[in-house]
Amino acid sequence: MTAVKMYTTAVCPYCIRAKALLKQRGVEAIEEIRIDTDPVQRAHMMEVTGRRTVPQIFIGDTHVGGCDDLIALDGRGELVPMLAA
Repeated sequence: MTAVKMYTTAVCPYCIRAKALLKQRGVEAIEEIRIDTDPVQRAHMMEVTGRRTVPQIFIGDTHVGGCDDLIALDGRGELVPMLAA
């Protein structure tokens, strides 16, 4: 299964929803990077994604986007194949 990395904060309902969907799709481990406790990682996330909001989700080297983007990807039937690649 492809590695999943997610930039998150402690109290983010969208982060919680995204993690739940990924786990439903068989993801056992998510590398979480807490940007609320690490300003350097927040700056890095904004530089890499061009976005300020969390979650920001990467599957392998592909930036998927946020929670809504992840749900849309799943709705199109593209999430499971991407995770399996």
